[in-house]
Amino acid sequence: MTMTAAVDSGGSESDRGEVTARVIPESEHPIREQDIDLEALKVLYRLRDAGFSGYLVGGGVRDLYLGKRPKDFDISTNARPGQLRKLFRNSRTIGRRFRLVQVFFRGNKIIEVSTLRSQSEYDINEPDKLLPSNNTFGTLEEDAFRRDLTINSLFYEIENRSIIDYVHGVEDLDRGVIRIVGEPERRITRDPVRMMRAVRHAARNSFTIEKKTWQAIVDNRDKLTLCPPSRIRDELLKDLRSGASRPWAEICIRSGIWCTLFPFYRPLLSGRNAGKGREELLAVLGVLDRLYAAAGERRVNIPEYMLFAALLLPWACRTFDLPRVPTLKGAAYNQLMRGIRAELDQVFGEQFNVKRMTKEAIATLFVHLVTFRQHQHNGNWPGWLKKKSYFSDCFRFYGLHQEALGGPEADVDLFVEAVPPEQPAVAAGRRSGNGRSRGRRGVSPAFSSRKEGVFGLRKG
Repeated sequence: MTMTAAVDSGGSESDRGEVTARVIPESEHPIREQDIDLEALKVLYRLRDAGFSGYLVGGGVRDLYLGKRPKDFDISTNARPGQLRKLFRNSRTIGRRFRLVQVFFRGNKIIEVSTLRSQSEYDINEPDKLLPSNNTFGTLEEDAFRRDLTINSLFYEIENRSIIDYVHGVEDLDRGVIRIVGEPERRITRDPVRMMRAVRHAARNSFTIEKKTWQAIVDNRDKLTLCPPSRIRDELLKDLRSGASRPWAEICIRSGIWCTLFPFYRPLLSGRNAGKGREELLAVLGVLDRLYAAAGERRVNIPEYMLFAALLLPWACRTFDLPRVPTLKGAAYNQLMRGIRAELDQVFGEQFNVKRMTKEAIATLFVHLVTFRQHQHNGNWPGWLKKKSYFSDCFRFYGLHQEALGGPEADVDLFVEAVPPEQPAVAAGRRSGNGRSRGRRGVSPAFSSRKEGVFGLRKG
């Protein structure tokens, strides 16, 4: 089944033409209603009952089609944000340029609902020009063509349980191809971060990158340096947490993106030692991937500073001769710590807008690789070391390092909700000497099971 519409193909007015959408019935695709989260179904059916159109979009459709469990079930609709807020009382509006509505359910479940858009905020012609207010919302077809990749531009509609495809995304899913929607050169120039997303999905799904898209990535990789550091940092964290960071790094190295983002790695990845440096890097990232895979349904919580430390580990070992430093006491310790901090600031911190506490935590993990190497005795550690505030984090990181060198596998249980999210090792110094926390960490005093509530107010 097909339907035809005039759509914006991501270019200028002269590029518009007749585009045929392919509508794939339930009998011809693998997605079933029972595969969709109950909360997402509630949103879709309420939109339908209120007279609006609602579609499961993006990564949710892609992952379900591939037989995977999506992390998120995002929804697009022709309803405006104000209408959504009236329809879903358990919601809030976020965003400034494009307003999204988050619908809340029990168990901290959030379904994000967006109004169909006609244009991406990164597809405006002039870099300083704001999107006019009447150009925010669009049709289903326009929304499809503003998205980055064809495999992320699919819509699943609940009424007929069909997939709507304007960009041959299903065909690319079947063939295992990553393709940028529209003209790759133009789309990448307007938002270079699209290169990182193309590489990410190729790595996660073991897909190949289509020839024109690949060439555009290779030709425009240096434009990533023009992007805001915070955006690049956020994309990096997604890749490090993806469970496919090793194939991601392989594609980045092959395309030249890696040395564009991390020029300090160039000496390790070129010349006579290129092969060894590459294997050291891929081995560390392979450990991260194994930990995420081995956890199964449990949530792996490797904090930001440890992920960045893993990313930087081969470079740090070469630069500071870690962990083979002969002694680490007094002045030698302070000198090494200062040197690591200074180098981190110069090559990594500013470029990726890394917070000072994160950099301090990374330096702590690096410097104590030496401590752990010097005091390792068949897995037994001296009592004074176990009492240190940094022991837990540095022990986990040392295990990761040892596995990357071909040693025993790091204990995955130590990485499953092992520490509060983003609680750096250096911050652990606030704990008392007996290892107990002084504060009320982990307690949520605003919630109570008592009828009168925690502040003496009756529940409604």
